[in-house]
Amino acid sequence: MFKGHPKGLIAAALANMGERFGFYTMMAILVLFLQAKFSLDETNAGIIYSVFYFSIYVLSLVGGIIADRLKNFKGTILVGIITMTLGYLILAYPTKTPVPNQTLFLILSCFALFIIAFGNGLFKGNLQALVGQMYDDPKFDSVRDSGFQIFYMFINVGAVFAPFTAVGIRNWWLQNNGFEYDADLPRLCHSQLEGTLTDKTAAAFQEAANAANMSGPVSNLQEFAANYLNVFTTGFHYAFGIAIGAMLISLVIYIVNKSRFPDVKSKSLGGADGHQEIKMDPKEVKQRLYALFAVFGVVIFFWFSFHQNGLTLTYFAKDYTDLSKININLGGIRLVGAELFQSVNPFFVVFLTPIIVGLFGYLKNRGIEPSTPKKIAIGMFIAAMAYVLMSVGSLNLPLLSEVKAQGGLEDSMKVTPFLLIGTYFILTVAELFISPLGISFVSKVAPPQYQGIMQGLWLGATAVGNQLLFIGAIFYESIPIWITWTIFVVACLISMVTMLVMLRWLERVAK
Repeated sequence: MFKGHPKGLIAAALANMGERFGFYTMMAILVLFLQAKFSLDETNAGIIYSVFYFSIYVLSLVGGIIADRLKNFKGTILVGIITMTLGYLILAYPTKTPVPNQTLFLILSCFALFIIAFGNGLFKGNLQALVGQMYDDPKFDSVRDSGFQIFYMFINVGAVFAPFTAVGIRNWWLQNNGFEYDADLPRLCHSQLEGTLTDKTAAAFQEAANAANMSGPVSNLQEFAANYLNVFTTGFHYAFGIAIGAMLISLVIYIVNKSRFPDVKSKSLGGADGHQEIKMDPKEVKQRLYALFAVFGVVIFFWFSFHQNGLTLTYFAKDYTDLSKININLGGIRLVGAELFQSVNPFFVVFLTPIIVGLFGYLKNRGIEPSTPKKIAIGMFIAAMAYVLMSVGSLNLPLLSEVKAQGGLEDSMKVTPFLLIGTYFILTVAELFISPLGISFVSKVAPPQYQGIMQGLWLGATAVGNQLLFIGAIFYESIPIWITWTIFVVACLISMVTMLVMLRWLERVAK
């Protein structure tokens, strides 16, 4: 698999694994943490989530500008790793729940999220640019697409374990304090403390509290609510702490392998490798930039749909999916929770990447491999099919308001976990047609003097799509759930059609 690729490829991927571990920890637990910690509804938690993910990607543009100006990609990446670690450190500190001052503690949490996003901005796009620069050597150009797919596969190894680790830490802490996990209890606990329970939800809360309290029936529901919330969210704080360890491992790997990565400064100055920075005709530069901007605009719709995996699809796992069907036990700790579904996507990335790379290799040997822009268009269609599956599987489900009014759905009324697993499988295939190949397309088409900023703009387009994520949360709360998924079907199909319209132009520019 690695034959014919630059030696620094695997080192770069391993250095990125810690960032992916933290990213998928956040994707798995962030909105659920915000709801449990601060009693936020789906829309408000979704707004914070979307702003955070917007910041992660838009700040990559800032990071790209910094690296391009300084001609110091390696140093910028190093600062990014350290900055992200500091952000996770703030989130990991176990403050009390219910919080004594909600505004203050929510601001502190958002500040920590900004620190993580800024560090990610310094790190993510610039590391991708370094990988792209490894393939600027003509002998590696023919394997650029497969190189980025391999890179994408390896950085997702850490992401497979992040949700399991987060759930394991949270559930271990619950069990250590005499409680069982219940996805509906944080919301019911907050309602108890706020005095907003109805007769129906009060009965549901009493039943859930009795089941979750390992020492027997609960007589003081007020005390139970406060204790359960505090233990539940403390487990989340400790999960953020595990991300710190992953970041430190990435830091060590990066420092040890730093010499394997291209030195942009020496290239631009005609350094030891003897290469001069390539100069292009201004007209060619303009055409390449126009093509990149067009692709950036199109993928906004894809990311708006795809990154619902950490928002509305996570809500769906909590509210509508029968989690009792998940029975994983590790060392006496029951690994169950809506967060676990966030392991499915990176697992499929690792599992499917060799298959997709092999498929493209097979097509290439026969001279029928689709161009990179065509692969991206195909990926858009595949993503639409994932949400078609969700829409069909959700046809008979009640509105979220009805679910809340009865204190949660009975397990018998919930859908099988295989609905989400199947959806993530299809979305992952779509992702492998779009994300690593989009990065590859940018690295190939971007003029050399704009490599960092163009990788930043690719992530900036992702940022715009992420900023729109909260719209999905609004729909999730207010309209039938199957219609919510249909909206994402339409968004992905719009992206596909637009890419196909521009296909010949994009293929010509990318030659």
